[in-house]
Amino acid sequence: MIRPILKYGDETLHGPASAVEQVTGATQKIIDDMIETMYAAPGIGLAAPQIGVPLRIFVVDLSLGHKVDDLIVFVNPVFVERDGMQLEEEGCLSLPGFNATVPRPSRAIVKGLDRQGQEQTIEGKELLARAFQHEMDHLDGMLFLDRVRGIKRDLIVKRIRKLTRAGKW
Repeated sequence: MIRPILKYGDETLHGPASAVEQVTGATQKIIDDMIETMYAAPGIGLAAPQIGVPLRIFVVDLSLGHKVDDLIVFVNPVFVERDGMQLEEEGCLSLPGFNATVPRPSRAIVKGLDRQGQEQTIEGKELLARAFQHEMDHLDGMLFLDRVRGIKRDLIVKRIRKLTRAGKW
């Protein structure tokens, strides 16, 4: 089922997500909905809080669904290692229409459970490292806008407030 994606300002997006106690049928349903929602958006990643579920789950697929083996599901992920730095423009499904240059690690190793509850460790470089950090931020109650400073951030926040007042956000 495709679920609505929450937008910047919704309190679920701005608080830390809780650990998944056990991978159950209900967890599988959430993951299925997340995958379907991510592909429909379309996006390369989605965290459970973005669909209103405050659990530590994210999905990433750099191929946008074109390569079955590219889909990554993480439950209760943690960083094992991060290094390097890349500065690229990124967007977010919870901030539609907005982009900004955000510093991210150029390499990240994440450990957690796969959708069957089995432990996995995956190394991401460049775009995959960026996606891992972006989704992990969601699990910690952060959006890319929280990493933007100065005039760019002020302009985006001001525009969102204006859209909210007009009932378009």
